[in-house]
Formats: sequence, C-alpha cells, structure tokens
Amino acid sequence: MRIGIIGAGKIGGTLTRRLTALGHEVRVANSRDPRTLADLAAETGATAVWASEAAADADVVIVSIPQKATPDLAPGIVATARPGAPVIETNNYYPQQRDGRIDALEAGTPESVWVSEHLGVPVFKAFNGINWTHLLERGKPAGTPDRIALPVAGPDGPAKDTVLALVDELGFDPVDAGPLEESWRQQPGSPVYGKDYAADGVRTALAEASRERPEAFSAA
Repeated sequence: MRIGIIGAGKIGGTLTRRLTALGHEVRVANSRDPRTLADLAAETGATAVWASEAAADADVVIVSIPQKATPDLAPGIVATARPGAPVIETNNYYPQQRDGRIDALEAGTPESVWVSEHLGVPVFKAFNGINWTHLLERGKPAGTPDRIALPVAGPDGPAKDTVLALVDELGFDPVDAGPLEESWRQQPGSPVYGKDYAADGVRTALAEASRERPEAFSAA
C-alpha cells in the first residue's frame, strides 16, 4: 500500500521504519523541509516530502503530531488521499507536559473527535497508547501466546477493516474499540493506556474506563 505519514516523531518515525520493512511505499513528512528527514529516508527507503504532499494518492494516512499542533495543519491536508482511505491519528493530549489547555478537550470532547473535526474527515484512533520501543520491537506473528493487542476506535466499514488488518500485519492483535465517540476509553490515563495487554485484557480495560479525565492528564 501507499501510506502517507504526517509526523516523524517517536510513533511516526517508528511506523515509518516498520511499514517500509513490511514492503509498503511510505511518504513521510514533518513540519519542516523534507531535507530534515534525509537520515530517516536513507535508513528506511521512505520518501521524505512536504506535509502537504504526504497524503497524495495514499491508501492509508497516519497523522502523528503533538495535539496542540493539530489546528495548525493546512485545511484539506488529508483530502488528496484515495477515496475511502482511512486516516489514522495517534495523537495524545498532554496539557501539563506539552500541549497547554485545550478547552474542548477539558469540557469532555474525546481527543480523536476533536482531531476529526479539525481535519474535516472521519479518523481512527490507534497506536496512541503503546510505547514506541514496543511498537518497534515487540510485534509477533498472529497466534503467538500473549501477543500484545492494540485498540482501534472509529467508524465501522471497509476503512476500519483496513486499519485492523494493518495492526495485525505489524504484529499486534487488533481489538475493535467501538466508534470514535468511545475513543476516550484509550486516552492517556485510561486503564488500557501504556499497557501491553493481550486482547482479553484490552477489552476488559476498555470496559473499565472512566469518562473523567485523570488529574495528571488535565490542565493545571
């Protein structure tokens, strides 16, 4: 598949490495000149592009940037993807540590719903709760006992099937976490966040999540 990745930090860079190793054609961008990604491109074979070019004709688009940077993305930045291509967002809201206060999120809007509103397209929340080193190193073949499972929230349909299959291809058991409106169940501070649970553990943790945002992940 052709995959466009906007954001080349720990998760975006790791997905660039993993997906190119699996044989996918990856275009990767950050907020700067593509030449700043020359080392990553040379290492992986990915093509470094401007952010406005990353989604062009892509089968999958991944947005992996600081939450506070979401409103700064150019309007329509993912609109050049192929029709029906899923847009995955891996962002997390860290008000005290990085992002500052975002009123809509403090008022209870799920983080990924807020991102979807800014991008103007449906999105899928995935890859936001796994340590990047585990994403890089701990993928295992399907059927392996205690294989790490990752939740995926978003609208049902072929696009979600594509995301679930991509999670599996990367070496993790995909768990359908329901619609995007339920994606708060995997936000920072939730029982599933940062854990390496197998599929049953992920389902239990999602069910046990509370709508209340933990103090450590709320604006001071």
